[in-house]
Amino acid sequence: MVKELESLAAHSGIGLRYEKGDFEGGYCVLKDERLIVVNRKLPPARRASILAQGLAEIGIDELYLKPAVREFIEDELAKAARS
Repeated sequence: MVKELESLAAHSGIGLRYEKGDFEGGYCVLKDERLIVVNRKLPPARRASILAQGLAEIGIDELYLKPAVREFIEDELAKAARS
């Protein structure tokens, strides 16, 4: 799923950065560049969750997504809303 989400970000013109630090990650704008920053030390499932939430924040309604990818993003948003 991580590879699918990374590909979606690339096709949407969103930069991805995997960095070390005391953070999980998310969507941000840095000097007019749209980015999703992800902590490289996170396990793949958590990376996928951060990517999904970041892409949803940008907006995926107008994009064609594989049904499994769209479902994953929607599920991650629902989980985040419950937290």
